[in-house]
Amino acid sequence: MTKEHDTWRPAPRSAGRKTRNAEGRDPREVRLARPRQGETGPAEGVIAGRNAVTEALQSGRSLNKIYLRAGVQGGSIAKIQALAKERGVPVEAARPEKLDQLAGGIRHQGVAALAAPVAFSTLEDALARAAEKGEDPFLLLLDELQDPQNVGALIRSADAAGVHGVLLPKRHGSPLNAVVDKVSAGAVSYVPIVSIGNISQTLQSLKERGFWVAGADMDGSEPYYKARLTGPMVLVVGAEGKGLGRLVKETCDILVRIPMAGGVNSLNASAAGAILLYEVVRQRQLERETAAAEADRIGGKP
Repeated sequence: MTKEHDTWRPAPRSAGRKTRNAEGRDPREVRLARPRQGETGPAEGVIAGRNAVTEALQSGRSLNKIYLRAGVQGGSIAKIQALAKERGVPVEAARPEKLDQLAGGIRHQGVAALAAPVAFSTLEDALARAAEKGEDPFLLLLDELQDPQNVGALIRSADAAGVHGVLLPKRHGSPLNAVVDKVSAGAVSYVPIVSIGNISQTLQSLKERGFWVAGADMDGSEPYYKARLTGPMVLVVGAEGKGLGRLVKETCDILVRIPMAGGVNSLNASAAGAILLYEVVRQRQLERETAAAEADRIGGKP
């Protein structure tokens, strides 16, 4: 076997036995390259080794990111890079120590990937979900949140509020990992999670499709309860500490703030997001009740 494989064992002596399959690969290599059942070396959600990462890419498994050791080369590395580009999976250079930590003692050969706990959905999946329910689309976009605890809590709140899809950037944010899954209490399996590229471009595209974009910002022009938050809506919650990025702010149709009356001048991102999500729910419900009352009034005319 070559040095590329995750595990090496001396081949048994079997004179005259055919050792290559139709693809020119030793079937024993394929078997040994896969993680053994019950393997506990890598951290949860980590795929280590060139063959294992290649198979994950080829199978269509949802991956958050691929780490490559700086300077590592070879035919299999070029294939991984090409497949990652084709699938839109970010690739990041990593120091050997980080790869060793992720792999947990398993031979990683300079390659490790972070797998998502659930399959990503598409934006069209989220919009179809809204159409099936006969509702205006309601999306939550998380602008580079770093803390998986906040991401998980917001996904849980989004599911409870009836959000049709949560948009997560591929880069500069917390990956959709096991911590997010646990904190969300399994909500990642119920609300579509959409992996997006450039945030500003995504928002601009949604605006062209008729969406109203509201960003949460402590210096927003309006208190959230006075802002119009009905119709096709994208609510954008910014990163811990720095809030929304400059370009994201400029792309929003409105920036809303949550008034603060205490000694602390800001709320945790997940707490602020939950308040705004349910303000959208409140306004939508009020709009439906008003429309129903008007319909009854008109229908009751002599």
